Amino acid sequence: MNITPEQIFSIDNEAIFNQVALTIFQHQAKNCLVYRDYIRNLKIDVDAIKHYEQIPFLPISFFKSHDVLSTNAPVEIVFSSSGTTGQVTSKHFVSELSIYKQSFNKAFEQFYGDPAELCMLALLPSYLERDGSSLIYMVDDLLKQSKHPLSGYFLHNHDQLLATLKNLKNAKQATILIGVTYALLDFVEQFQINFPELIVMETGGMKGKRKEMVREELHDTLYKGFGVQQIHSEYGMTELLSQGYSYGQGIFNCPPWMKILLRDTSDPLSLLQNKQSGGINVIDLANVNSCSFIATQDLGKIYVDGSFEVLGRFDNADIRGCNLLVQ
Repeated sequence: MNITPEQIFSIDNEAIFNQVALTIFQHQAKNCLVYRDYIRNLKIDVDAIKHYEQIPFLPISFFKSHDVLSTNAPVEIVFSSSGTTGQVTSKHFVSELSIYKQSFNKAFEQFYGDPAELCMLALLPSYLERDGSSLIYMVDDLLKQSKHPLSGYFLHNHDQLLATLKNLKNAKQATILIGVTYALLDFVEQFQINFPELIVMETGGMKGKRKEMVREELHDTLYKGFGVQQIHSEYGMTELLSQGYSYGQGIFNCPPWMKILLRDTSDPLSLLQNKQSGGINVIDLANVNSCSFIATQDLGKIYVDGSFEVLGRFDNADIRGCNLLVQ
């Protein structure tokens, strides 16, 4: 295949996105065995596909049961999802870590600027306590780029985190606190701070530690606890090498090499147009060595400007998606 990472990360318009997506699709339809078999079973003519909206999306559950790879290059790292004991977890075999690093660095810089100029604080206990987290790999790299001496991880040492936040507020230092949802809630139940300039970014998920909450209730609690006007969010997953970001209100945007489409919940091969809710399909062109076209188990809504909202998850977590549970 003649698509380079530089071509992927320099995409700046719809025509080029379509061209690169079709080239990657042709490659993966031949070389990613599970995707190739899936397309054949659907009796789809690969050569008839002329636009990315016609491309079939691989159900994300295949990352639990198959090695999703479209290259023979050696695997450099395996990212795995979190799961309870006995649960089958997703595995993402990554053949070029440099592509992942380019993806998250370029996206982060697009949305938040140079990490060298920020103090980065990470409250991610459930991720740190297991191996194989792609989020921890990303945060590790961003922390190394931050030049601030107070940047670092916090496990359950909330006293130290509060003292650090107070120091940074007094110093008027641009700061991002990235945290798993339940840990941020644990912190604000114990402490409160009024730090309006702080960027609080929640990564989503209670990880079985707390009762799930609707976003409005969750964010209202965090607004008050940190004294901020908005709660930022990251939309990423083990099976992707790119992330979307929200500056608030749960409305996400993607970097130029990533796109969100919606599928009909009762007809998963049919796409929906703007302003309707449906299953989230992701095109992540950074997944060039695995599969770039993934049907997730998330339910969402897309707006006219291309931004999107995550409304919940399919409760039966399969491709049919007939029954929906909206959190």
